[in-house]
Amino acid sequence: MPLPFLSGLRVVDLGQYLPGPYAAQLLGDLGATVVKVEPPGGDPLRRLGPVDSDGTTAAYKLLNAGKTVIRIDLKSADGRAALEGLLAKADALIESYRPGVMDKLGLGRERLREINPRLVHASLSGWGYDGPYATRAGHDLNYMAVGGGLDASGLPDRPVISYLPVADFASAQQTALAVAGALLGRERTGEGCFLDLSIMESVLGWQGLTLTAAARGTMPNRGEALLSGGAACYRIYRTADGRFVTLSALEAKFWAGFCEAVGRPDWIARQEDPLPQTELTAELDALFATRTLAEWKALLDPVDCCFEALPELTEVSDHPHIAARGQVRVSAGPEPLVETLMGLRVDGAPPPARAPLRESDAAAVLAGWE
Repeated sequence: MPLPFLSGLRVVDLGQYLPGPYAAQLLGDLGATVVKVEPPGGDPLRRLGPVDSDGTTAAYKLLNAGKTVIRIDLKSADGRAALEGLLAKADALIESYRPGVMDKLGLGRERLREINPRLVHASLSGWGYDGPYATRAGHDLNYMAVGGGLDASGLPDRPVISYLPVADFASAQQTALAVAGALLGRERTGEGCFLDLSIMESVLGWQGLTLTAAARGTMPNRGEALLSGGAACYRIYRTADGRFVTLSALEAKFWAGFCEAVGRPDWIARQEDPLPQTELTAELDALFATRTLAEWKALLDPVDCCFEALPELTEVSDHPHIAARGQVRVSAGPEPLVETLMGLRVDGAPPPARAPLRESDAAAVLAGWE
């Protein structure tokens, strides 16, 4: 069952693809009732990528579980009236249009305030509501680039694309947090508000450390910082059977434990070698290439040294710790859905479950909101 924290609150989700719908889903996990409003043809994510036998993508089903989905033509007078009826009784609206689209639909900020002065309206756009990029097109890779999320990461000769899309998920979580905070604030003021959220700025908000280092001229080259590959004690290594392991023995006691376990106590003092530690890293590369993944796990799993095997994605659900915690739910059948629930447990209860999405119509939803 969903958590009870937002029970009784109603959220209208006008989002499409990933960020807006995931933000609304998180609020649903916390107990809100979420109604997703789609155009007559449906959210394009229904068909973006391989589809299941029912004609719908797994991504759409996963990101919209727990919601009631209705279809409304917002370009028609009847459709706008139906949406206004929902918004008049809603607590929050999440939409991810470019700035100006809601105005063109006749549902700009002033109109929404007339309909429902208590409404919290969260607009999650790519770049935000002002500035020269406000109406510019973009996707996760663009937002990561401009927001500082790419330049410091990757290989020495080029940045790498992160997967899944980090900016999309980061902005969804920030939006859910902002809506929850605004709803709490509304309890004090009695009034809703307009939230201007940017996918790019969700990433930019993380960059204080790197931007400060760059401004001071102390930012290492890509792949040469302590946490980006420059330290031998904090890297990914390949095993003899072509698998990978992670080592993050940053603290001296963990590094010493690792060195003792692999029979190289002479490496302990070399943790302080200047970055990038090219020679020491090469020695560890050679060491890890001498044993299989299973052999390394047998040797290092019992050692308190921040060593972990890197599971392939098909192995993640069955990882003993993940299986024990219950956050991953795998459906049965020839087209299984692997659902990752909110990583939150309250008073010892399991993570909040999500019901499958339910198709309905505006009239039925409105009748239920009377």
